[in-house]
Amino acid sequence: MDDQQKNAGQGTTHFGFREVPETEKAGLVGQVFSNVAGKYDLMNDLMSLGIHRLWKRFTIDQTRARPGQHVLDVAGGTGDLGAALARRVGPQGRVVISDINPAMLEVGRNRLADKGIVGNVEFVEADAEHLPFADQEFDIVTLAFGIRNMTHPEQALREIQRVLKPGGRALILEFSHPTWPGLGPVYDAYSFHLLPHLGQLVAGDRESYQYLVESIRRWADQETLKQMMERAGFELVEYFNLSGGIVALHKGIKL
Repeated sequence: MDDQQKNAGQGTTHFGFREVPETEKAGLVGQVFSNVAGKYDLMNDLMSLGIHRLWKRFTIDQTRARPGQHVLDVAGGTGDLGAALARRVGPQGRVVISDINPAMLEVGRNRLADKGIVGNVEFVEADAEHLPFADQEFDIVTLAFGIRNMTHPEQALREIQRVLKPGGRALILEFSHPTWPGLGPVYDAYSFHLLPHLGQLVAGDRESYQYLVESIRRWADQETLKQMMERAGFELVEYFNLSGGIVALHKGIKL
């Protein structure tokens, strides 16, 4: 059986600027994040000049997390949001950090243990498109810089909606499309010329960072993601452009 026959009737999707069979994307993305896990946080600081910390802080503030609440951080990787949320919900609350990639989870588990954040945090290896949690289990679900890497992002949004309690909030932080006049060309030049080179210099991995840049360019704009969330069942969806639209935070409610 040749490759064309094997792929007959099988959908394709994008992996950066490449088109690949849907069944291959998760494995390809998994390899990228296994490659970059050890340098992920350092590279985030270098690539964003530290501004990613402000984006995440804004996201945490918008969760309005309170003591005792149950929170799920999907694609939580190295635990940036999870650590902050654990402090907000306190010892009577619960934070679950899920990620499909075990290497990223291991980095997060070690980081939070080093900070003494252990009692109210769980780490779960899970596919965001098939979350292993009960209906209406969480008060808040966050997802930062992960949805663009998913094969079926709308399925992940439906799963997030499913596991939220009525009145619960979903917050999706993701790279988006610049809105400031003249910012787009500058951002493209920075992304395509400097970031892969930085990935090679610091992490020894140009290809993974080339993919990450390309995945940002292929991702939906602000209005498209808003519509995706509405189709997944969220109400009162709004978004906040950060750093001129380079990043956007989308927020939706399950009524």
